[in-house]
Amino acid sequence: MASHRRPKQPSRARVTVLTATAAAAVALTSQTAQADPKPSKTDVKAKVDKLYEEAEKATEKLNGAKEQQGKLQKQVDNLQDKVARGQDELNDLRDDLGSVASAQYRSGGMDPALQLFLSSDPDDYLDKASALDQIGTKQTEAINEIQGKQRALAQQRKEAQEKLGDLADTREVLGSKKREVQTKLGDAQKLLNSLTAQERAALKAEEAREAEKAKKAADRAADTAEKAASTNGGDDRASRDTDRADVSESKPSSGRASSAYAAAQSVLGKPYIYGTSGPNSFDCSGLTSWAFAQANISIPRTSQAQTGAGARINSQSDLQVGDLVFFYSDLHHVGFYAGNGQVLHAPRTGTVVRYESIDNMPYQFGVRVG
Repeated sequence: MASHRRPKQPSRARVTVLTATAAAAVALTSQTAQADPKPSKTDVKAKVDKLYEEAEKATEKLNGAKEQQGKLQKQVDNLQDKVARGQDELNDLRDDLGSVASAQYRSGGMDPALQLFLSSDPDDYLDKASALDQIGTKQTEAINEIQGKQRALAQQRKEAQEKLGDLADTREVLGSKKREVQTKLGDAQKLLNSLTAQERAALKAEEAREAEKAKKAADRAADTAEKAASTNGGDDRASRDTDRADVSESKPSSGRASSAYAAAQSVLGKPYIYGTSGPNSFDCSGLTSWAFAQANISIPRTSQAQTGAGARINSQSDLQVGDLVFFYSDLHHVGFYAGNGQVLHAPRTGTVVRYESIDNMPYQFGVRVG
């Protein structure tokens, strides 16, 4: 007789374990399939460079907000000083008028119109023009002067309050831009940390080679200019004609530009730190504004504002050593032209003041500070 015994069912625990194992395997396979491959050194560098560029844009806006804050603070301080001085003058005028009233009282009683003026609501008196006829000329002049002083004080207080509001708005922008810069720099550092130590070292070595190459090119431009300066009109006309193109761009654009450029050269190797303008660290426009200050020339703090510091030079071929050169469509980067197609500038976070090829960034135009 055939057996009708039911086949043994797997235990619930066994089913649970098998199911969990299968799910884990599927999840692991899915994650492995979906996981992005580790970015290459080149990809990381491109992303980091983009973040540094965005950080520098924010840095220039931060610098602009700082400059605006300084101007507003001076305006507020001046207005508050005027208000304080005006209040003192108003008090003196009221004291003088009070003395006149006291004298009148001692001599036979205070004039009713004057008593009205010195009441708790003196402005009400000014609406009663007919009362002026009852006061002497000297008192009338004093009252008119007080009235004018009151109006001036009210206007100055209003202006000071408006400037304080502008100052608060500027400080808010300042904080926002500072946070934006810090975020961009933090993101860039995270990307760099994703590279191996060897990859990071390779990037630094590559940058060092490029900087040294740019320095040599700038040195050749300086040597050409020095050679031209030492020439006293020799007979070798052909040699002079051959070198003329190189010599013209190697000459400093002016004595003051030469002094500013020399000041920038004196801080080669100083670190880039956003929002700083020397003498121990710089950002791009901090370097250029500091260098011209050493030549006793005041130019604006931000790169965008520095575009108006002199005559515009559109063609690279017309640039001379010491000209300011501007990059990117929004003009958020500036440096000095160093001759021979090189720039002396403070590039970005993680670098130092150094030479670099002008072709490494999208050139817009130059400015010759006369």
